[in-house]
Amino acid sequence: MSRISYNATLAAVGRPSISQASLFPACPDTPGPQVWTGADLAPIATGSSGSLSGCPSPDCPPANSFVDGAPCQSAERTREAAAMFGVEVRQPLVGIARLAANSPAAETKRSSAERPEYFLLPVRSILNRCDSKRVPFEWTINPYRGCEFACTYCYARYTHEYMELDGAEFEKKIFVKKDAATLLVQDMRKYSFASKSSGGVHPEHIAIGTATDPYQPAEREYGVTRACLEELAKREGLSVSLITKSNQIVRDIDLFKKIAERSELSLNITITTLRPRLARLLEPRAPRPDLRLTAVQQLREAGLAIGVSACPLIPGMTDREGELEGVAAAAKKAGAMWFFSNVLFLMPSSAKQFLPFVREKFPKLAKQYERWYAKNGYAPYEYRRQMSQRVAKIRQEYGFVARPWEERTLKTKRPQLSLVWQAEEMALRAAG
Repeated sequence: MSRISYNATLAAVGRPSISQASLFPACPDTPGPQVWTGADLAPIATGSSGSLSGCPSPDCPPANSFVDGAPCQSAERTREAAAMFGVEVRQPLVGIARLAANSPAAETKRSSAERPEYFLLPVRSILNRCDSKRVPFEWTINPYRGCEFACTYCYARYTHEYMELDGAEFEKKIFVKKDAATLLVQDMRKYSFASKSSGGVHPEHIAIGTATDPYQPAEREYGVTRACLEELAKREGLSVSLITKSNQIVRDIDLFKKIAERSELSLNITITTLRPRLARLLEPRAPRPDLRLTAVQQLREAGLAIGVSACPLIPGMTDREGELEGVAAAAKKAGAMWFFSNVLFLMPSSAKQFLPFVREKFPKLAKQYERWYAKNGYAPYEYRRQMSQRVAKIRQEYGFVARPWEERTLKTKRPQLSLVWQAEEMALRAAG
């Protein structure tokens, strides 16, 4: 099987050379809202354009971190957030923070000085319900807490704050969830094959990898992801999706085939850029883009449903003319069935890491990022609207279909998301 390379892919699809990046080409002078308010939130799913908001999820997306300039409940859970507002916290550690503080070190064969610290986290559940109205799935599985890929923009950094750890520790302290297979057997008793969102017609959906990469290097040693997949392969009638940045996913093709024979399965690989140097800056320890494209090809050749995520679309870095189109073209050539993207979303814990990175590596973009993201997690609405239309056009040009569970959600018109779908459909009609 031939490897798909960056240069070969672009040449094959006949894309023009990409022009130099401009500073936020859409609505460059429009600052974002200056406080975090519910009215500023973008939709989590935007229908047939395939665009998703970057709303994060530890296992499920939380409420907005700041409302009217003050921390809301999710932000107040961390000592760091409380300190920002002059609140002294002396309460003892509880819940996941207490479990994390008492987690023993996990044995590892890795000897590199740059490797993260591994800990065994004694969780009580591996299948976690997501009650948020902002996402079109009911359950999540995150085999680990933290991720060694160290993506500079990662929204999930705040999940470490739930354990009273700084978001900067996200790639340095990796927590391995113990007894995953045993827990999943117990947890599946809560699963319903008649979801409320579909009026009882379809099973509830399980999303794997919403707040950690299930195929980060830790998986080679601890195998938590594979243990979960082995249990899911024993069942039938499920609805499951998985997302990763790693080509290690091909290791489990045998299990994916078993799951797909008995349940609905969709796989997703994230590729934010085809430029290796930029990818290394943004995603320091993730596999190269060409390796991920090769994985897409292998999974499709194995008969599996596979798509590509270009999330997040990073203003001034991955949004320049022809770049997103190049990723989509390469994805299509590799066999991807669907393609989606959304504009960068920055929670406070992520902004604390990403904004200094921008100032150091992309100083010409620093001022605009400060205006857009210093006090608000979203880029301005107009920019997001234009990017959503751009993604919709790309999907139409390359004939990408909707993700299976997304298409099902669109058809059943999940009540809490109906206004979102309608708004997107109207935007698409207006865009032609």
